[in-house]
Amino acid sequence: MKTNIGQFLARRAFLNPDRAAYVDGLSGERLSFATLNSRCNRIANSLIQRGVKPGDRVGLLMKNGVEFIESFFAIAKIGGVIVPLNWRLVADELEFILKDSGTRTLLFGAPFLDLATELYQRGDKTEILDWIQVAEGQGETHFSADYHQLQDAAADTEPAVGASDEAMLYIMYTSGTTGLPKGVVHTHNTALWALMTISASIDSRDGDVYLAALPLFHVGALTPVTLNVYSGTTSVVMPDFDPLLAWQLIEREKITTGLLVPAMLNFMLQVPGHDKMDYSSLRWVQSGASPLPVNLIQAYADIGIPVHQIYGLTETCGPACVISAENALKKLGSTGQSFFHTDVRIVDPEGNVCAPGEQGEVEVRGLHIMKEYWNRPDATAETLVDGWLRTGDVASMDEAGFVYIQDRIKDMIISGGENVYPAEVENVILGHPQVVEVAVIGQPSERWGESPFAVVVRSDDSLTEAEVLQFCDGKLARFKMPKGAVFVDQIPRNPSGKVLKRILREQFPGPAPS
Repeated sequence: MKTNIGQFLARRAFLNPDRAAYVDGLSGERLSFATLNSRCNRIANSLIQRGVKPGDRVGLLMKNGVEFIESFFAIAKIGGVIVPLNWRLVADELEFILKDSGTRTLLFGAPFLDLATELYQRGDKTEILDWIQVAEGQGETHFSADYHQLQDAAADTEPAVGASDEAMLYIMYTSGTTGLPKGVVHTHNTALWALMTISASIDSRDGDVYLAALPLFHVGALTPVTLNVYSGTTSVVMPDFDPLLAWQLIEREKITTGLLVPAMLNFMLQVPGHDKMDYSSLRWVQSGASPLPVNLIQAYADIGIPVHQIYGLTETCGPACVISAENALKKLGSTGQSFFHTDVRIVDPEGNVCAPGEQGEVEVRGLHIMKEYWNRPDATAETLVDGWLRTGDVASMDEAGFVYIQDRIKDMIISGGENVYPAEVENVILGHPQVVEVAVIGQPSERWGESPFAVVVRSDDSLTEAEVLQFCDGKLARFKMPKGAVFVDQIPRNPSGKVLKRILREQFPGPAPS
């Protein structure tokens, strides 16, 4: 039997045609699995008519909504390759991703009309041949087709399956330590194994209602929503996260499960009167993307909401380790044990398995691991070794298999659930004519968990902190922008010339400016 992720929606529509598949968190619009599949087929057939073939890359620049979900399954059905785009990026960043991936068709939402227009005006700097806008009367361009007109004009018959199994399903870009993003390739099979791995590891039940609050361009949002189709779970989708609305949706829609990053959980606790809301339906919440403070787990435990922590990567299609709220309060600092269908080990620099309690690098193995980095055989060979994924994270493991993450080898900063790689920020700041050297570190942030902070060596004393920060504006997404900068005479390095960021973190512990 061939695996095509897009066909899962057709199968679910066959088994549970009238069950709610999608609820819009703002408007309350509800769509059954049968209706969602019909809409999906219309988009799939429209894309075929417009020349999309198996293997063609199709970009999605959209906020959370039904159009994103139905487009994802439509492209998957016909064998296209989805390129989910982080809409927080600026035009320069998106241009690189679109060019690198070879995206030929771009579907973009109304909030991104200006951004899409700027990309269009850059001509062959991208390779996009077909532009489709989801605008709903909120503005038009001369260069794009109207999504809903195409949808209305197309047939809702099931399209022929375009690809399956080891064919590419999507390329999801994650920032690289060289400053350039890397495209993580997942296939129909790796995505299926991620769904089976999660299903075998969590307490999911028939009739569950899931709160989808993270941006769907993230694996931490896309994999769960795909899993909801696989399992017949209703997805209540928030276009943008709002802590008050989250509580209201939990009460109104009788939400049973969801995944929220720690910053979201923290914001929700700050909503006045949240303890007066009816959240009795909520069986558990998962959290990931950044370390989950024990006091946050305890705060939710105190109001009867278990928060389970997940450790994973885009490269694992989501799952690696999971720990229950109960165990998290017993095993302080642990990110849990490996998921079902997943092996996790800690190895020393020579690749030997570490003894319990000994620090080393986390490696993950499973059939849900990425196929490769797109167009990066060097990075692929460096990361995938003998069937194991090298994560770049330093950790230890106890005798019961609980993993304790100690540090990030690659010095990645996690700000509000978003990955920020210092090298990318450093490359931008180095473009300033008065900057000689720069090192970017993460500083603790009460609001975001961590925020980037720049340590700069300048050529003369006239350069100010404000000028450094202003120079970054428009060149980096907002979440990557340094929140502060300091000037030093020299940046500490080891004998081989590597920047000693550990020393910088000790010298400038923060907290980051708000």
